[in-house]
Amino acid sequence: MVSTVSEKEVLKSPVAISISRLSKSFNNEQFVLEDVNLTIGNGEFFILLGPSGCGKSTLLSMIAGFVEKTSGELLVNHEEIKKPDRNRGVVFQQADAALFPWLTIKENVEFGLKMKKMIKHNRNEISSHYIKLVGLDGHEGKYPRELSGGMKQRVQLARVLANDSEFLLMDEPFGALDAMTRRTMQIELIRIWKETNKTIIFVTHDIQEALLLGQRIGVMSKGPSSKIEKIYDIPLSYPRTFTDKEFNYYYQMIQSHFD
Repeated sequence: MVSTVSEKEVLKSPVAISISRLSKSFNNEQFVLEDVNLTIGNGEFFILLGPSGCGKSTLLSMIAGFVEKTSGELLVNHEEIKKPDRNRGVVFQQADAALFPWLTIKENVEFGLKMKKMIKHNRNEISSHYIKLVGLDGHEGKYPRELSGGMKQRVQLARVLANDSEFLLMDEPFGALDAMTRRTMQIELIRIWKETNKTIIFVTHDIQEALLLGQRIGVMSKGPSSKIEKIYDIPLSYPRTFTDKEFNYYYQMIQSHFD
């Protein structure tokens, strides 16, 4: 089913994120984002899809609390976003920039817990759980320089999960990986999402990736003054495959926005 964006859109699950008439400009110049409206349900896997320069990463940064809005309303759990919060964990495309090279996998995953002054026994229990969840058990003592790109992204994901973030904000996290590793990580992310019931907002410019992952896909218009043009409900069961007839149906429909 295809639905247009509406401030009155009602989701079956409780509302986790509510965005109304949101706009952003830098240095009082032309708007990067203008009149963005979006509602995301608790536990939903939502995709922000659009071409380079459309403002999708800016929108994600605003949800994370890294970038201030110019106007409009941006609520998380019915509260206005004013700054970054541990409840909103961010996974970046370049894992090297997010990991501490002098810390082991285990120490990287435990970093946020240590900042909370959690006792060592509890830190060990939590980090071990999430290291295993992302498939890195047995590699705890390795350093980032010893890891492949996919393994580094798993560490980044484990650290966010260990901090018990309710929201996973993912900015093209698999964009720098080779095709085979990227597909493996996509499958793993679906598994982790199902096991943890986190709310995921995932930014990509890849239609296939969007269809493999998302329950709903928000297609952004070309910049400047971008907004979410349409939201597509994707009622396909997991795991999804490129060769599926319905997969191709949705691919062609979404591709029409960019032709």
